[in-house]
Amino acid sequence: MGRYIRHACAFCTLLLAALLLNAARVQVVQSRLYTDNPANRRPTIARYQQPRGDILVGGEPVTGSVDTGEQLRYERSYRNGPLYAPVTGFASQSYGTTFLEHAEDGVLSGSDPMLSPLPLFDDVTRRRSPGGNVVTTLNRKAQEAAYRGLAGRKGAVAAIEPATGRVLALVTSPSYDPAQLSGNGEAAASAWARLNADPEKPMLNRAVRQTYPPGSTFKVVTAAAALDAGVVTDLDAPTDSPDPYRLPGTVTRLTNESDGCANTTLRDAFEWSCNTVFAKLGVDVGVAGMKAGAEAFGFNDTGLRIPFSVAPSTFDSHVDKAQLALSSIGQYNTRATPLQMAMVAAAVADDGQLRTPYLVERTTRRGGETVAGSGTHPARQVMRPQTAAQLKELMVDVVREGTGTRAAIPGAVVGGKTGTAQHGVGNTGLPYAWFVSWAQADNAVEPGVAVAVVVEDASADRGEISGGGDAAPIARDVMRAVLGR
Repeated sequence: MGRYIRHACAFCTLLLAALLLNAARVQVVQSRLYTDNPANRRPTIARYQQPRGDILVGGEPVTGSVDTGEQLRYERSYRNGPLYAPVTGFASQSYGTTFLEHAEDGVLSGSDPMLSPLPLFDDVTRRRSPGGNVVTTLNRKAQEAAYRGLAGRKGAVAAIEPATGRVLALVTSPSYDPAQLSGNGEAAASAWARLNADPEKPMLNRAVRQTYPPGSTFKVVTAAAALDAGVVTDLDAPTDSPDPYRLPGTVTRLTNESDGCANTTLRDAFEWSCNTVFAKLGVDVGVAGMKAGAEAFGFNDTGLRIPFSVAPSTFDSHVDKAQLALSSIGQYNTRATPLQMAMVAAAVADDGQLRTPYLVERTTRRGGETVAGSGTHPARQVMRPQTAAQLKELMVDVVREGTGTRAAIPGAVVGGKTGTAQHGVGNTGLPYAWFVSWAQADNAVEPGVAVAVVVEDASADRGEISGGGDAAPIARDVMRAVLGR
């Protein structure tokens, strides 16, 4: 009898071992298979069982969490949602995450191992740490000034601190309230359909995801390339530029909105934005020189992240001389985001050095302890310091007595460049008004802010005064907010 009992015990032991091995196989080896199965709602339920961490501007949260009491318990909420939507993006139970909500999801949702003092224990127990916070570099007053300035018109504003690369403002208009998409019910679905069908594209982040022909603001890049290459050595010497200028290899004649551009100096050509002078300069520099100059500023860079991705600004190098002439005045295939053009202004302001822009100062645990900082942001020299000094002089002239006088700020030195970019079939569309600028308070040792503004379909004349009339006052107000003027 004892022998049968021993056999039964051995058999039961084998069955128990097999059961434990199978349980280990399911829970360890095949865990990812079950976790990622669309039918498994437990990860989703767990994700929304605790409040999400916050995104902070100026030390104050611009996000929150609402307890719905439902299975997916906490929904995302936003304070001044349309104002900060280009930065926060949305966190939706139905449609996922975008922008900072996506790039910093690990910290905000509590799934980042760095948030836990015992990450291995939490990994075994599947315990989720409380959501951490993301501290942004934004200047609240600058963000508000940019949003007020656009006043619902289609366009965007980007502002950078030249000496560090910190993004101070990132605004797009028209905007939307991300809270409309937070839930998973009929209201969220209706808002999603309405926003996607809106021809004004309120969910498009025009500051970093939309590229525009930069028009005459690109003449900053062309002037830098010409000065660095030695094509121009004296700002006040004649440039041997005809008016009109016949595009090489064609019968097309390029003209100017201003008079007196024939054979004028680079100083006057920059101040009054003579197309003929800069088109010829681009041809004289050549495709290779213009491409190198543009790429030094960040054009054709497909890897820029702040930390979410930025649409690449482009300068086409597969062009003939006529196309190069147009590219050099910010037309043809030249395209730029407002953030890219703010980078151009920042490089001029910082003695020819450019720092990669960034939006996150640091991430913290719920209690405020720092988890990770922004890291180092080394500068790269994009032009000679002497060239940058000459460009600063030219940009100051534009604001002092040229097309950008409406950007002037008492108690500060301001440099700028207006631009009007033609678009549409046969250039029949109303122009895009551009203004790029930088400002330095009289009592400061270095420039405090660089700004780029674009207003789509600006209701103004096609001349350079469009950028000065529509975009320059917005840039001025943003710069004043940063400088405390």
